[in-house]
Amino acid sequence: MNRREFSIQTLGAVGLGMSANLLPNLALAQGGEPVEGTHYVKLSQAAPTSAPVGKIEVVEFFWYGCPHCNHFEPYLAAWAAKLPADVVFRRVPVAFRETPFGIHQRLFYALEAMGLLPALHAKVFHAIHEEGLKLDKPELIGDFIAKQGVDKAKFLGVMESFGVQTKCRQARTLADAYKIDGVPTVGIAGQYYTSVGLNGTPEKALATTDALINKVRRAR
Repeated sequence: MNRREFSIQTLGAVGLGMSANLLPNLALAQGGEPVEGTHYVKLSQAAPTSAPVGKIEVVEFFWYGCPHCNHFEPYLAAWAAKLPADVVFRRVPVAFRETPFGIHQRLFYALEAMGLLPALHAKVFHAIHEEGLKLDKPELIGDFIAKQGVDKAKFLGVMESFGVQTKCRQARTLADAYKIDGVPTVGIAGQYYTSVGLNGTPEKALATTDALINKVRRAR
């Protein structure tokens, strides 16, 4: 989903259709390597990374309200569960603007701060895209969180905390460095990014991600 798709009308609709510029692009040639400019983009200026020395950082940029991110999530989760030891993966929620992205960004980082991501990350996607909950206001988020057995007042307090606000600023800086204008997008080692839109399917996007990880590894 490209940031240019978010008009006043579409922002209120969770069930957004696939845009033309995210329709499947040229598929990877059978047994071939991904092609720069077709299946991935090389950054002209490296983005910062936070992985330990010797590790390769992979970052997913996403938005809870994006139907394409929701579709990608189970593929990504299965891929992330089998990463080699030299790869570090993390998710970064985007905020192209405050409404409706900002509150979902704070929701993610509050879940992270309270150690709730493993249990509730997928449930947030399910609540929005399967149950039709918007979760775009503090009260709605608080009610959802309370149903998960989490203290509502405490969670809403963490959402507005200095720590979460700092994380949000860092996320926006990183998204700008990667020149992210659509989600889901996967950044690799501060050098490349790829997406389902560039590859056609989640499986091919992750195959390109693996190829780029190997490319970084070989260059070391």
